[in-house]
Amino acid sequence: MNHDAYDDAYISGILNSIKTIAIVGASANDVRPSFFVLKYMLAKGFDVYPVNPGQAGKEILGTRFYARLADIPVALDMVDIFRASEAVPGVVDEVKRLNPLPKVVWMQLTVRHDEAAARAEAAGIKVVMNRCPKIEYGRLSGEIAWNGVNSRVLSSKKPVMRSGFQSFGIRQK
Repeated sequence: MNHDAYDDAYISGILNSIKTIAIVGASANDVRPSFFVLKYMLAKGFDVYPVNPGQAGKEILGTRFYARLADIPVALDMVDIFRASEAVPGVVDEVKRLNPLPKVVWMQLTVRHDEAAARAEAAGIKVVMNRCPKIEYGRLSGEIAWNGVNSRVLSSKKPVMRSGFQSFGIRQK
C-alpha cells in the first residue's frame, strides 16, 4: 500500500470499524499530544487503554495504564503508536504476538517505519503512518470545520448524529 497518501474512505473505514484502542507511549502529562488524543478518543466513546511502563497501574481520565500490550485484558482493534519511529519495529513485534490480532496499527504524526508497516500488513493488519486519529476523526466528521479549519470535506451540512459508540458519524463516500 502507498503510505504517502490515504483515501478518506480508507481512514473513515478504519475509524468506523474500531472500538478498542491502545495508545503506546501515552502520557499522564496533560500538555502532551498523547494526552489530548487519549482524552478526545475517550470522549468520542472509544475504549482507550494507555500503555506506558513508567505509569503502569496508575489511572488517567478514569482508565488504567498498562505496561505492555499483552497486559490489556481485552482484544484490541487498533494500536496507536506515540513513540519514535525507531521504536515501531518492537511495537509491531508485540502487536503480532497478540491473539486476536488488532485490525490496525496507527502511527502518529512524524512516525513512520516502512519495513515494520510491511510486516504488519503481511500479517493482515491495516497500517496508517504519519497521521493522528484525533485529527482525522475531527476532519472526516466535519467537527474540525466548525472551528474554521479547512477539513478538505466540503459540505453545507453539519455532521449527522448516529447511534453507536461514537458521538458523530464519519461520512462514507
